[in-house]
Amino acid sequence: MASEDPVIGIDDPDDPRIEIYRDIRERDLIRRHGHFIAEGKTVLQVLVAQDRFPVHSLLVLENRLAGIADLIDALPEEIPVYRAPQTVMDAIAGFHMHRGILAAARIPDGSADLPDPLPPKWSTVLLLSAISNHDNMGSIFRNAAAFGADAVILDPQCCDPLYRKAVRVSVGGVLRVPFFRAPSMDAAVAILDRGGFAIAALSPAGRTDMSDWQPATRQALVLGSEGHGLADAWLKRLQTLSIAMAPGFDSLNVATAGAIALHRRFAFKEIGKS
Repeated sequence: MASEDPVIGIDDPDDPRIEIYRDIRERDLIRRHGHFIAEGKTVLQVLVAQDRFPVHSLLVLENRLAGIADLIDALPEEIPVYRAPQTVMDAIAGFHMHRGILAAARIPDGSADLPDPLPPKWSTVLLLSAISNHDNMGSIFRNAAAFGADAVILDPQCCDPLYRKAVRVSVGGVLRVPFFRAPSMDAAVAILDRGGFAIAALSPAGRTDMSDWQPATRQALVLGSEGHGLADAWLKRLQTLSIAMAPGFDSLNVATAGAIALHRRFAFKEIGKS
């Protein structure tokens, strides 16, 4: 950020310039005129580095500015950076903002359209069905980023990955891994089939134990909601994977199960490179 374009002090919580940050807990579920809110230094680092979502502005606690000076310098000089004392920032956000770093970023038009055909470079894709818990959504994206997934496809029943808490839990993974909405599970599976993907669904009743699974060159993994899981029709139609565990316990958190499957997929890809 240019030295002649100073950080803008905000002393009034009702200042209209920071309207996009107002009452973020109550308004979290609503995308703000094509924007979303990112929170924390780590997520801001990813947001700036990836350059997928153009930054609209920053709102930062006065005592956190020095710690993100390099990130502010990396932003185009026309992007406003607002600073506020703790009491003012809390009043703007509607709750205590102990992390003290917020960014608003724009969602590009058409960014959620699922390509058909799928890009030939994609080899690992997640397909999510009815994942409605934002903590689970964030954790799944964190795992997807950690193990090199190329994309995440969401069915219409999935919650918004750009919900502030999901972005934060993902540690910026939502900003790293491309994601797309499919009009239905049928449409998503059809597109994956046409793209030559093998499709395997995780289920406690899966017919193949994870330790015996050998991922395909192009592999899609399907994760369903913890409450209801995938519909029986999909479990009958797709290859299904189970994870062995101690007697008396038959299921894992969906994000944990996905991480185990992604790690096995990642390990097979690394073996193939050697």
